[in-house]
Order: sequence, then C-alpha cells, then structure tokens
Amino acid sequence: MGGFYLCRLTEDDADEARIDAAQAQFRLHGFTQFTPIRSAAHIGFHAAPIHGSHICIWQDGDDFVAVAGTLIYGEKFGEAALRALLANFRFPFEDWSSASGQFAAIVHKAGRTFAFTDFFGAFQLFHDADWNVVSTSFLAAAKSLDRVTFDPQGVYEFAFNVFPTGDDTVVHELKRLGPDAQIELGTTALRTAVSKPLPEGISSTPIEKRIAVQAERLRGSARIYAGAFGDRMQCPLSGGLDSRLALALLRDAGVSPHVYVYGSPGDGDVEVARHIADHEHFRFEPFEKASFASITPDDFPAIVARNFHETDALVTDGGLFDNGGNAHARHQRQEGGQLAVSGGCGEVFRNFFYLPDRALTARQVMGAFFARYTLSDVTDVFDPEGFIDRLEAKALKAIEKPGATGKLRRTLIEQLYPRMRCRAFFGREISVVGRQGAYFMPFFDHEVVAGALQMPIALKNAGRFEAALLTHIDPVLAAYPSDYGYSFDRPPTLSHRMNELGTRVRPPWLRQRSYAVRRRLGPVRDEHGGLLTPAFLGRVLDLHFPHMQQFFNMKAVTDSGLYRRIATLEYLARHLERQIV
Repeated sequence: MGGFYLCRLTEDDADEARIDAAQAQFRLHGFTQFTPIRSAAHIGFHAAPIHGSHICIWQDGDDFVAVAGTLIYGEKFGEAALRALLANFRFPFEDWSSASGQFAAIVHKAGRTFAFTDFFGAFQLFHDADWNVVSTSFLAAAKSLDRVTFDPQGVYEFAFNVFPTGDDTVVHELKRLGPDAQIELGTTALRTAVSKPLPEGISSTPIEKRIAVQAERLRGSARIYAGAFGDRMQCPLSGGLDSRLALALLRDAGVSPHVYVYGSPGDGDVEVARHIADHEHFRFEPFEKASFASITPDDFPAIVARNFHETDALVTDGGLFDNGGNAHARHQRQEGGQLAVSGGCGEVFRNFFYLPDRALTARQVMGAFFARYTLSDVTDVFDPEGFIDRLEAKALKAIEKPGATGKLRRTLIEQLYPRMRCRAFFGREISVVGRQGAYFMPFFDHEVVAGALQMPIALKNAGRFEAALLTHIDPVLAAYPSDYGYSFDRPPTLSHRMNELGTRVRPPWLRQRSYAVRRRLGPVRDEHGGLLTPAFLGRVLDLHFPHMQQFFNMKAVTDSGLYRRIATLEYLARHLERQIV
C-alpha cells in the first residue's frame, strides 16, 4: 500500500536534492505515481501502491493522512478508512479498538504533523536520530545521510536471525519507529511514549467459547477484505495449519481466491495442496521458483540489481541472489491490484518457541532461540555475552518490562513471539509486500493475539487449538491430510507430539548450544537456496568480502543461509560504499 519519504525543510534548498534522490530510489523500488506532501517542518512525497490496489492518501484542504501498508479503521478500508481516521484523529493515537492491519502513517492536522505505526510496529518506518529524514524506504533514508556505519549488533542479528529485532537496523544512523512511541514532526521532533498492554494471565474460558470468540474475530476481519476485493485475492496453501486456516477464513467469507503453493513436485507441501485443490475444485497454481528461468552468470548482475532495489536491500529469504523467480512470484500475487493473503504469525496459536510450560528469564529465552551462531564464523568484533545482553534488553522492552530481573511468567514469554519475533521477521515481509498493494495477515492482529495469549500452553502444544479452530470454521478443509501425517480434525499423532516434546524438554542452556553442535556435524543448507557459487556471486561482489570480513570469518561459514545473508550485507555495503565510514 505504497510508501512515503519526508525530509526536514532547509533554507539552502538541500531538501530539493534529497527529494529528487529519494524519488529516484523509489522509482527503482518500482513506484511510478507520487503525490507531494508538506508540513510545517518537512517536505516530501507519498508513493501510490505499485500495483494500484486502492487509495492510501487522503487530503482535506491543508490536512492529510498518508499511509503505507494496510489500514483498517472503523471496519472501513481504503479511502473510507482514511477519511474516518483523519476526522477522528487525536494525538497520541490510542484508538486501537477501531484500527487494525500493519501500516505506517503520517497525519497532518490543524498545522501539526504526526508519525505512528500499527499496534506492533510491524510496518517499518526508518528515521535518523533527529528525524531530519523519515521514510518507509531503508535505501532512500540511508542515501539521504552523509555517512553510515555498520552496527555490529544489527549486522549479527541480520546474519544469524534474518532481521534485527527491536528498533535496530544494520546501520547505526538509522532506527525504526517502535510500537512504544509516536512522534510529532515539528521544528524539533517530540517523542510521546505510548503503552499497549496485552494480557498477562491465563483465562478460565472453556475451549469451546475460546474457539467461537477467535473465529468471530477472524471472520470479522475477513469480511472487510472480502467486501473490498471479492475473489481478487491470492492465498497460499501448504501442508501445514496456518495457510489452511487463512484459506478457511476466505471460503467462510464467500471468497474463492486464487490458491498457490511454492515448491517442487513431490514436496509434501505441494502434494498436500494439490490433493485438496483436486477434490475442492478451486483455482490452484504450484510454482517452483528455482525452475522459473535458466540464467547465465552474464544475466546475473541485472537480476540481482533489480531484486536489491525492489526488496529495499534487506531481503529476508533467497530473493536477492536468485534467477528472478522470487520477484516474479511476488508481483504475480498482487498484479492488477489483487489482495495478497498470508498465514504469517499463525504460530501465535502454538508454542512457537517450543519451551516448557514454566517461568524462565528473558536471557534464557534469548539464548535458547536467538543464539544461532558458532564462534568459528565470527571475528573478535563479536561479543557473545554482549550480543545476548542486548537481545535481553530488547526483549524486556518489547513486553513493557524494561530492566526487569528474575523469571518471566509464561504468558509474558509468549508475548515475545508477536512483539519481538513477528515484528522483526514478518515486519520486513509486510514492508516489502505492502509497497506493492494491500496485504492481509489475519493472525497478526492485536485482538487475535490478545486472545491467544490467554490460552494455556497445553492447548498450543502440537497445534491442538489451531486445529480445533480450523475444524470449527471449515470442517471440510480440516478433514484433508496434512504434511504432519494426520488430518486436522483428528488429534495429533504420537510421533508428532513426541517430536515437539523432544525440543521442549531440552534445557535452555543446551538449546543455546544446539546450533554450534549442528554445525560441527557438517554443512547446513536452507530451503531458500540461491545462486551462491563463485561463478555467479563473483559477478556481483568481491568474494573476499572486504566490508563484512571485519565481522565474519568467511572461510569458516558452511551454513548456506548465513552465507547468503552475509553476502546480502556485502552487496549493500558495495552499494553504499561512498557513505560508509
């Protein structure tokens, strides 16, 4: 749903040059339609969605609201939502009973200008220390600065865990606006702290009522999108729970979306999805990204350059060093203004961290889940204790318990999934896909999350609750086989329960060391692949990794996903070489 860029007004017309450069970068992202916007202290533009799904800027005289991402307000979508938001807006914005979706917003009203994000701060809004530059584009913001320096914490978090957590980016000079603050963009940027409490205790609600309440929450959201898009939706389907539950919601709302699956013939996800599609007779497309095109090393630089700009440099999967299949698939999902649908964050209904049902410290959780490194891969810039220290501080801030000591109750630990993990991982995905058009991620909704946080862990283990929710909404879909070896209208098998238990019973100290142990057993491969051989990668960057060698011992890296993410950072460094200090 578009993007925007603002820079502070200056007396020497330097802002004009910044805006021209930013707009050039936005064109490289794929944007073509721009609306100038101006406040008392800033000037810039809003960019319409690349695939033109709907209106996301509304002006009323000198007042305006400009949104990037997908906003629902007062059960309204598009222009109607923007009109209602502008009319009702008060600062700080606290009307979360009316607002949902993932978005970043600029509101200019009665001569004052404000910036805020969605409930979880998922849609990424980048800014420098003094808010002289504000943008949904990382590259446009970075290029507006005189210099940038790599932040070791951000670099290591990106490399080990796909994207930096909290408000960090991979460079010191740019941060992201978090969910705990809203900004007035005046002559001086004024920060207002906001609190967004979530439930901290388990409720005694019977499971039947829990299912009915969550089903109605989800149905309410799906009805809004169904009214706006009808069958013009693209929904994934795999062998698991989340995508099937998302499809169930659309079917329940009377929608017949285009259904797709990524993978190769014979893959569990592909064959389960094909089986369901054959029996239910809906539109279905299997797509194998790796077979999209056969390219040569000579083709590679142009493809990587396009991928780099379209994904705003920091792609979280294999979509930078590939054959163009990821970009093709991404555009196909929203071409012609279609709605892209995702089952992301569905694990809010499950025990995502696979931790035992007891209190743990934030440090234990961070070590068990985020310590995906081995010391042989890194240089002496890496401080293992400091790395976990900073993750611990960010975790406590995320759950609104900064500086807390001691163990956290289990419901607080569960909050770390939506507030920290989803914000970092899905937030990047949302921000890339959301620039093309509208994006519906039903399970990353604060009311859905609040309900899920009040469930006993026993209902989350082995997907018991989520399977029951799916069966309640669409028993026909639930009855089909899954990639887990059973249908979701039946209890999970003993083998599936024991597989989860094997992780839950491992103590946190052992979980913290498991990645390093796995690496000693041999090379690690991930599902995203990529053209990482010297014949291809050597065409787009220096394989001595002149920028990243200060952080990593590249000769030791035998994890293909880690290697690819380090290469992504090296390619970014090459692109920003004139500014890097």
